[in-house]
Amino acid sequence: MTERKNISSGTPWEKAHGYSRAVRIGQTVHVSGTTASDEQGNVIGIDDPHQQTIYILEKIQRALEEAGATLEDVVRTRIFVTDISRWEEVARAHAKFFGEIRPASTLVQVSGLVSPEQLVEIEVEAFIGEDE
Repeated sequence: MTERKNISSGTPWEKAHGYSRAVRIGQTVHVSGTTASDEQGNVIGIDDPHQQTIYILEKIQRALEEAGATLEDVVRTRIFVTDISRWEEVARAHAKFFGEIRPASTLVQVSGLVSPEQLVEIEVEAFIGEDE
């Protein structure tokens, strides 16, 4: 049977709502929708989608590393924003992490996230090559 590894980032919602920041099954890592919230639940980068995206992708990078993956293993990103008119700020931050990797990606506007201060939520999928 394939081993399952659950990864936590320590935010209060993971345990309270019964989910993991990331889950690795075999060579695949799924990272949950991630917002710019620290371990105490404080939103980072108020009114700054670029800063929120950077914070989120750094948080995702740590979860991937704990799962045995890297950003280079990411094959898909899904980005949810609350104001599509600011998409370029988010895309610029995404490119800092994925400019050369170029995973499949989706960016869509949603009507809101859990907190009105959260402007961006990102989830990713990664596939770890057989030789890793």
